[in-house]
Amino acid sequence: MSTKALPDPSRRSETARRAILTAALDLVAEVGYAKLSIEGIAKAAGVGKQTIYRWWPSKGVLLFDAFLGLAGDGDAAALSDTGDLAADLKLVLRATVEELNDPRFDLPMRALHTEIVHDPALAADYAKRLDEPMRELKKDRLRAAQRAGQLAEDVDLDVAVDLLFGPILNRWLQRTGPLTPEYAERVVDTALRGLRPREP
Repeated sequence: MSTKALPDPSRRSETARRAILTAALDLVAEVGYAKLSIEGIAKAAGVGKQTIYRWWPSKGVLLFDAFLGLAGDGDAAALSDTGDLAADLKLVLRATVEELNDPRFDLPMRALHTEIVHDPALAADYAKRLDEPMRELKKDRLRAAQRAGQLAEDVDLDVAVDLLFGPILNRWLQRTGPLTPEYAERVVDTALRGLRPREP
């Protein structure tokens, strides 16, 4: 006598979770963050609202998880160290520009930044899970440059990260001008002129 396999609840839950995250990204691109709702996400994912609220307390937290899934594993984002600091920084900033100009990233990221302004808990979660780990990867590359004598020993690395990456994010967020690879390269050249060791 054959026995019928019982459904696997964990597999069913993971399928629902993935459907919800995908629906959140698709809908924010389609209707914008202001019109994004838990009800709409639930309908698009084919689940009940209570399923969503069991895992996420708000649409902002849900969108952050969806964005993290889209962005992939942060460990893969370590900066290259070829020995040429300017080239390595230009490589990562050009990739950042490409990502920010990609509609798959642009709309969810803008929505996420909007929500962070109004939600201190989400802002803290964003800092802990994404911003701080990424900042450490950037600082690791700058520390290596300091050890190689390519940056002044007394450079504040947190400020250096802001000098290098801040202009890109600001231009993207404020739409103050075209966000191009050429602009990214000018940012690196300008910042490094002030960060390099001074001639004796």
